[in-house]
Amino acid sequence: MKRTFFAFLFVFLLFSCKKEEKYTLNDWQKISENVAFKSVGDFVKLKSGKFNYNIPVSKLPFKKVMLLNASLVGYFTELSLEDKIIGISSPEYVYSEKIHSLISEGKIQNIGNEQKYDIEKIIALKPDAVFTNYIASFDNTYDLIRKNGIEIIFLDEYLEQNPLEKSKYLMVFGRLLGPEEASVVRFNEIQSSYDSLKALAQKGQYKPVVLANEMYGNQWFLPGGKTNLATLIADANAKYINAANSDSKAVPLSFEEVFAKSQNAEFWVNVGNHKTKKELLQINPNYTKMNVYHHGKLYTVSGREKGSANDFFESGVVRSDLILKDYIKIFHPELLPNYNLTYLKPLK
Repeated sequence: MKRTFFAFLFVFLLFSCKKEEKYTLNDWQKISENVAFKSVGDFVKLKSGKFNYNIPVSKLPFKKVMLLNASLVGYFTELSLEDKIIGISSPEYVYSEKIHSLISEGKIQNIGNEQKYDIEKIIALKPDAVFTNYIASFDNTYDLIRKNGIEIIFLDEYLEQNPLEKSKYLMVFGRLLGPEEASVVRFNEIQSSYDSLKALAQKGQYKPVVLANEMYGNQWFLPGGKTNLATLIADANAKYINAANSDSKAVPLSFEEVFAKSQNAEFWVNVGNHKTKKELLQINPNYTKMNVYHHGKLYTVSGREKGSANDFFESGVVRSDLILKDYIKIFHPELLPNYNLTYLKPLK
């Protein structure tokens, strides 16, 4: 079950910088091509994908909210908003110790999982809003929540392919839950850190060749050249084997196709959450044919993992600068001699 969960996360959460836009309350604040918000009179207008919201200022800041997916937890922990969460689904996938402490104290309720949400509990607890990724097959569930007077807000951060735009969602939560100025300051700090690290990476004398991800079934979901991961590898001053590809999503390829592309790879990153290289061969014994398997350096995303929870998919969604720092440490260790990896971990 755990491996299946991370397989789906790798397909949908695959990983440039833009000039910062001036933040003014009366103008649209653009988060990305998918998300923007603005204050108009007594309402906050929010655009998120195909959804448009007019949220009365009188209802803000939200005091009681629920989360239907764990990837949004990182924004709450980054802004110290954990106390505003009253319900969360699939808490076993949440890494945050404070969230688990609040669950133990009964201040945050388990509201089910994507197989079956506890709709009665959600309605009974009367949250000000429910935040979730949009999944079309759950439309009936969403409609039932709305019919009971509960605002449901869709934020699909996993669709963003610019690392800093994922981080910038902090400002959406800041506007809706209260710490607006603090969220702007925090995003600016992360952006400044990212930009400084990107500049540091350019001092590396050599660009190593990098392979990413692994096989699931008979296909290798190799991130396209316009994905979040491709951007991070480029910003860490390395050569990604699929950089010339124009896709902003994972590209399903056969082992043979990836084998041909990766002949010169020296690093293999985001190799799931395996414990050993031998365990990796249980997925596909053909890995032994690859030069990078025998002579390269392999890294998993299990640097911060507890049970079924993995912080790479939680705080890592927000801390794009720390993700970049990990890649720089891997590809150019001489540039960060005193830094220890946060999210990634060598596979031996």
